[in-house]
Amino acid sequence: MTKFNAGKYIQQHEYKSFSPSRVNVPFEWEDKRIDLLLADAMRYLGELNAYSKLIPDVEYFIKMHIAKEATSSSVIEGTNTNLDEALTPVLEVDPEKRNDWDEVQNYIKAINFAIEELSKEGRPPFSVRLLKDTHKILLEGVRGYSKLPGEIRVSQNWIGGHSLKDAVYIPPHYTEVPELLGDLDKFWHNKDLNIPDLIKIAIGHYQFETIHPLLDGNGRIGRLAIVLHLVSLGILQKPTLYISEFFEKNRTSYYDSLSRVRASNDIEHWLRFFLYGISETAKKGRENLEKIIDLRRRYESLIDTGMGIKRQKLAKELLKKLFSKPIVAINDITELVPMTFPTASAIAKDFERLGLFTEKTGRKKDRVFYLREYIDIFNN
Repeated sequence: MTKFNAGKYIQQHEYKSFSPSRVNVPFEWEDKRIDLLLADAMRYLGELNAYSKLIPDVEYFIKMHIAKEATSSSVIEGTNTNLDEALTPVLEVDPEKRNDWDEVQNYIKAINFAIEELSKEGRPPFSVRLLKDTHKILLEGVRGYSKLPGEIRVSQNWIGGHSLKDAVYIPPHYTEVPELLGDLDKFWHNKDLNIPDLIKIAIGHYQFETIHPLLDGNGRIGRLAIVLHLVSLGILQKPTLYISEFFEKNRTSYYDSLSRVRASNDIEHWLRFFLYGISETAKKGRENLEKIIDLRRRYESLIDTGMGIKRQKLAKELLKKLFSKPIVAINDITELVPMTFPTASAIAKDFERLGLFTEKTGRKKDRVFYLREYIDIFNN
């Protein structure tokens, strides 16, 4: 039986930093509950993956999953932007929330970039290098832009508190970081360890957060790595898992579970928490895809019975595009589906009459419409 050893604290000049043990070593667990949780998690991920393959035009829905993950992960870090606001066109954003909005948009760009990179032929499947490239996009032009975007830190950082003197946790000294990341990269790709992929992803997330290799954005990149790793391994064909929502709703338990490993080597507690979170999120993702299928069918039926034949084709094409951009003004409609402004206005009026659209209140011009029921699937 190979026990997990988290590492040790090392005295630096005026503080103690945590030096993690290497993870690219054999590992087994004693708690049989982990076997059951692992089986459940893989089953629910399989069901989620199957649904994502069955849905026509699934790429339109994936954009909402990405927006949901970006919003939830950013909220954990203190960004005050909800899903509705993240989907709102830039000109409609409250100036006081513009910085938060920009950070979420960067997260969406970062996810899209990483997923596209993973889809390229000849690209290494998943690596620290990819995370560094993604980090560069995450911090571009927003808070943290001066903290070495895309680069490993060369100074000491800390978590919690105002300084190293009162920090809750102090990651390893920066001189250790390159070797630790090299070990993590090898662990991710070492097929001789005979460790199930989900266990590797869980340990990898813990180790990345423990190393804290970046000056800013470690949490967001670390959570994003979970989804990227699932896609790179083919466990998910599309990034349909928004695990950050589970972490955000269970924020205290999330941080406590990570800290508990460092405090008492209790990696098994973290594994149970992680696998349960994967199962719950995958189940919810599958249920939401079912709701989306039903909603689409109902909306198409309403269009067939409640609109004139001449506009039905345009309306259905617009509906498909709205699943990736569910908050629009009339001008947005003319760009999503080529049509005149009067036609777009008429279709928007029909959608409002049929209950597809809800208008944003308090506006006298430039009307903005929400595909409200669709957005609420992700909000609930």
